[in-house]
Amino acid sequence: MAASTHTVTNQAPPLVGYDVFAADRALVEAVDRHLDPELLQEAREELSSLGRTTGSAQVQEWGALANENPPKLRTHDRYGNRIDEVEFHPAWHRLLGKGVSAGLTSAWTRPGGHLRRAAGFVIWTQAEAGNGCPLSMTHAAVPALRTDPALAAEWVPRLTSAVYDQELRPASQKAGALFGMGMTEKQGGSDVRANTTEARPLAEDGTYALTGHKWFCSAPMSDGFLVLAQAPGGLTCFLVPRVLEDGTRNVFRIQRLKDKLGNRSNASSEVEFDGTWARRVGDEGRGVRTIIEMVAATRLDCVLGSASLMRQAVAQAIHHSTYREAFGGRLVDKPLMRNVLADLALESEAATTLAMRLAAAYDDGSEQERAFLRLAVPAAKYWVTKRCTPVAVEALECLGGNGYVEESGMPRLLRESPLNSIWEGAGNVQALDVLRALQREPGALDAYLREVGLARGADHRLDGAIKNLLTELADLDGIEARARRLVERIALVLQGSLLVRYAPPEVADAFCASRLGGDWGTGFGTLPHSLDLATVVERARPVA
Repeated sequence: MAASTHTVTNQAPPLVGYDVFAADRALVEAVDRHLDPELLQEAREELSSLGRTTGSAQVQEWGALANENPPKLRTHDRYGNRIDEVEFHPAWHRLLGKGVSAGLTSAWTRPGGHLRRAAGFVIWTQAEAGNGCPLSMTHAAVPALRTDPALAAEWVPRLTSAVYDQELRPASQKAGALFGMGMTEKQGGSDVRANTTEARPLAEDGTYALTGHKWFCSAPMSDGFLVLAQAPGGLTCFLVPRVLEDGTRNVFRIQRLKDKLGNRSNASSEVEFDGTWARRVGDEGRGVRTIIEMVAATRLDCVLGSASLMRQAVAQAIHHSTYREAFGGRLVDKPLMRNVLADLALESEAATTLAMRLAAAYDDGSEQERAFLRLAVPAAKYWVTKRCTPVAVEALECLGGNGYVEESGMPRLLRESPLNSIWEGAGNVQALDVLRALQREPGALDAYLREVGLARGADHRLDGAIKNLLTELADLDGIEARARRLVERIALVLQGSLLVRYAPPEVADAFCASRLGGDWGTGFGTLPHSLDLATVVERARPVA
């Protein structure tokens, strides 16, 4: 019998056994808004099913186990044969298998696929973000492979399959396959044109032998990889299969797994190629051009991943504050805590609304929407991913000492939070990419301005922000040094426009007053006290 001094009171119950989709009003409304009405009922049922699975005690336990038991590298078998295999905890395979079966790699092959997948990605990665990497790489490889019809016919059906097959064997013998990516090298990082991996042509047309290394190779347990190497005609994209058609292992020497700050359930590696067999994807010398669509897709997944993490962090903070009492009442009812929670909720909803708008543009596929994505994706990747860490820190603080303890799950969110800002090009890379779009593709700016202009006249603070942005864009003096400031404004104006058009008035008013109107401090919880903050917090409360 427990001692009377150990009676547990005033503790929030675990946030478990709920529908992660239905509890996220901003996400539900985005799906309703952007998806074809004929697809809506099926999509809602599909996403609610995934939401209930994500919120279940079992899947939350899988996420914790996968994080607590990171992958292990097995370079050799017991007899000394080189095998270069990565061993994962069973919970990892369960998570990844469910992500594949839920359609998180099949956006390209079904109506409304990008929006449905984006919503599913936001939901599912709240259980454990690590399995999002192989899901993202596999999804994003499709447009690059489609530059070669023969390769696409062979590989795309496997990558978009709902079957998860973890065994290493020839891809032709598998009903489903996963893809990874290897671009960066020690000496270059994001400057992939500095790559030194050599591609030597073989006798069979389109085949090469690769020699070199990759400093970061994502998802090394995958069935195939897109890599960049220097062919006689310049930097070129290649497909490297993990297992060759005769059943032998391709030369794919995993030197070590990265010991990362977060994302610990997922394997990131350093690999060496030594006569590694590869097939060319696209033309020689056009490697960046070939792989750029893959990069754009993974950058959108970085936005989705950060929106997912922010949503989970805010949900935990509001849930805790709803049940925790202090100073004579519930924390959620205290004016200062309500200000903090509302501020966090605004950041989360703005991220989700923007991410889903981008996903809808992929489904549309029109020339105007492609031009819009050219500017909006790197701007969103820059801004949303950078907002993730401060949101995670503040949400953790809402739980006090409880949030600093591993069992709360908040430290895992915090360690994960910087990742998406770094992967697929860190902040400066994104800012410079926005400048390239502005300077080389005038249609991108036109499409962006047309989008934000849809809300013009609805809020004077948004109108003022658009005017100020146009002034910034008209002044090209010192543009590179001002790139971060400019991209931040581009992202905030876009978020403000979307919220003014689609969010409840209380949310749009608070966002415009703080993010665009300048009535905001440097930390969360500094919103104008005259706003309807209780409504903003209640909207974000995870109940369904």
